[in-house]
Amino acid sequence: MDDPHRNGRPPEPRSDEALMLSFRDGDARAFEELVARHRRGLFNFLLRSVQNRSRAEELLQEVFLRVVRSKDRYERTAKLTTWLYTIARNLCVDESRRAKFRRTTSLDTPRRGVEDEGPAMVETVAADDVPTDDRAAAPQIRQRIARAIDLLPEDQREVFLMRQINGLSFKEIGDIVGAPENTVKSRMRYALEKLRQDLADFNV
Repeated sequence: MDDPHRNGRPPEPRSDEALMLSFRDGDARAFEELVARHRRGLFNFLLRSVQNRSRAEELLQEVFLRVVRSKDRYERTAKLTTWLYTIARNLCVDESRRAKFRRTTSLDTPRRGVEDEGPAMVETVAADDVPTDDRAAAPQIRQRIARAIDLLPEDQREVFLMRQINGLSFKEIGDIVGAPENTVKSRMRYALEKLRQDLADFNV
């Protein structure tokens, strides 16, 4: 077999699952690479779920801490991203339950810290679903879109975020939330329909 280095070709990057197996076997650098790959996506998901930057950072650390604690039991039975986002989603569910009776922030309050991490929300939503012209660049409109997403039912919102923000497949999302793929697709469809209704005044 040809050596890719000998032919001047860089080696293929290792899969997440291969990196996790290497980390399980004692390769700390493999874990560092996994963190570098998934930190931003997980943080964005957590931030848009809990709407608090410092808490999202804490939960992100908890995600990776649980990975470290579970590394010796890791088996290559599913995509690593499915496992990571299952951990993140469960943490968000727990956080939501704790905050349910003490949340007093008005729905009209802008979501601090969301629009300055990663791509703007308006840039991550499919072009046919919300406006993407020059008007949508205005901060107040980004906030309007973000609030519309916040008002989605929880099961629809998490599917929307995982699909549109993190680019996960419907099958992966189904594995994470414990629902059939068709159910996940239905939740996504309902989410998009509600967003279209809530943002209908943007259409000219």
